[in-house]
Amino acid sequence: MNRRGPYGKTAAKREEILAAALELIARHGYRGTSVKAIAESAGLSPAGVLHHFGTKERLFVEVLRRRDQLDAARSRADVAAAAETSPLHPLDRYAALLDANSGVPGLVELYSALVVEAADPSHEAHDFFAERRAEGQYLLTRAVRRMQEAGTLTTGIDAGVLATVLHALGDGLQTLWLIDPEIDMGGTVTALLHALRTDLAEEDGPAA
Repeated sequence: MNRRGPYGKTAAKREEILAAALELIARHGYRGTSVKAIAESAGLSPAGVLHHFGTKERLFVEVLRRRDQLDAARSRADVAAAAETSPLHPLDRYAALLDANSGVPGLVELYSALVVEAADPSHEAHDFFAERRAEGQYLLTRAVRRMQEAGTLTTGIDAGVLATVLHALGDGLQTLWLIDPEIDMGGTVTALLHALRTDLAEEDGPAA
């Protein structure tokens, strides 16, 4: 019990720091958010923040990890809500995720900046992005394959190849969107999927 008390307090403080960082970065961006600002919001000193995470880079990696967890929870809730009316196609959730990202430009900036820096194997974010990419590839491939097996998505392209295309498209769109916020990220992915969906082609019918 004695060990649980301090551990619980440490975990709670980490959650508080991550919540503060998420809010500040979403509002002010990656480069506009300092450890000092995060510390002040969490009621700590900068040294106190780094005590929990080690380095600024590690803190930002955990911010992205928490964002992914929140996105996954929101996606599950959307699926559950849609099941009562009109079931969501698995890949529609990917487009919806990009639409949601347009509401948190600071986090998109953080992701886009770190994913480039993390190409260096020695960077503290490298393992996070490598694992995230592998998981994303698995989930997208599974979603594509299930739709192909259900006859709702073209089988003219390998499931793994299309998953890679969608993953790269999502990352690329976010970078372009930071330069031109008029770009419709979710709409672009939806348009591509619409062109590949065999069930929609049947619904549209032959051209007049």
